[in-house]
Amino acid sequence: MRKVDPERQSLVDALRGFALLGILVVNIASFSSTYYGVGVPDPMAQSALERAALLVRTLVFETKFYLLFSFLFGYSFTLQMRAAERDGKPFAPRLLRRLGALWVIGLLHAVVLYHGDILTTYAVLGAVLLMLRRRSDVFLARCAVGLVLATALLWAGIGYLWALAGIPQDTMRNAYGEAAAALGAYRGTPATVIVQHLRELSQIWWVTGLVQAPTALAMFFAGFIAGRRGLFANADAHRALFRRLLFWGLAIGLPGALVYAFPSIRLDNAVRELYGLAATLLTAPFLAAAYASGLVLLMQTPRGRMLESLLAPAGRMALTNYLMQSLVCAWLFLAYGLRWIGTVGPLAATAIAFAIFAAQLVLSRWWMSRFVYGPVEWLLRAFTNLALPAMRRRR
Repeated sequence: MRKVDPERQSLVDALRGFALLGILVVNIASFSSTYYGVGVPDPMAQSALERAALLVRTLVFETKFYLLFSFLFGYSFTLQMRAAERDGKPFAPRLLRRLGALWVIGLLHAVVLYHGDILTTYAVLGAVLLMLRRRSDVFLARCAVGLVLATALLWAGIGYLWALAGIPQDTMRNAYGEAAAALGAYRGTPATVIVQHLRELSQIWWVTGLVQAPTALAMFFAGFIAGRRGLFANADAHRALFRRLLFWGLAIGLPGALVYAFPSIRLDNAVRELYGLAATLLTAPFLAAAYASGLVLLMQTPRGRMLESLLAPAGRMALTNYLMQSLVCAWLFLAYGLRWIGTVGPLAATAIAFAIFAAQLVLSRWWMSRFVYGPVEWLLRAFTNLALPAMRRRR
């Protein structure tokens, strides 16, 4: 069995690196097309090949990877608690400073680079987890289950009410008009990009509050419970659990993903789309667990450990890489640079995402071989601890 550094768990870092890939594949859809998420077909996704790429992205990636990232946030919360105990310093003030800095970084990220930022949401939810950190595992598990059930039932109920009321006839025309206006703004100037981000932030906050936030908090709780029990500190001892999670996660998660994916790519029935959203909100945590469990089992093998060593550096500087992904995409697709938005379909966008992530793997390995922290992680740690940590590795 491998020895684990109490300060870092390479397996957790590798899972976080894997989650970064999935998040990028989903986020790049927003950068590359103003038709993403507005409920009408993308003109760049009409061919069979493009629609197949869209199906893969929707089926495999959407609604799953932010859950995995959220789970790992909750898990790492316990590692930070232990670090504070070892340092003999109060945990709450340190974490509140960290969450405050994270919120500011997320706000700047949302306004300048990407309106779909998750960091501000994490900062707020982290404060909730801080308040509940002394509650029992049973209480937190019940909260997690309740949040997922309530969110899924809410959207199923909205779908039912929408079916009863009927869909407004001008919905599609309005959506096309909004997509065209957004395209002009994103291709305009840096100033019009920021104005468009502010406009979209004012419109999508309720989606974050009613979709991502409750399910992310549920995964915070699940990750916190796993961290308390040291799930990844000795993964070899939990092989049977990971096998069960892989089996049941696929058995429950895949049907839900299919129910979500097909209406989402057809976009011909808004009520079915809402029912599909409810289905994936209910089952995506299982599929995210299957992804994580399958990767953990793989990384217990000799070849899998090579994959772990490849992914871990990227996960070790996950915040830097997350922001860097948005910076690169903003330069490629928006008025900050090449203005590619609206010119590539799902297939090319996904290929670009994989290329960006491959470059990040190389850069992260180079950086972490020379430095202890990623650049944004260093700034965040300095503010959290009110002290400048050593940056360069000792030779």
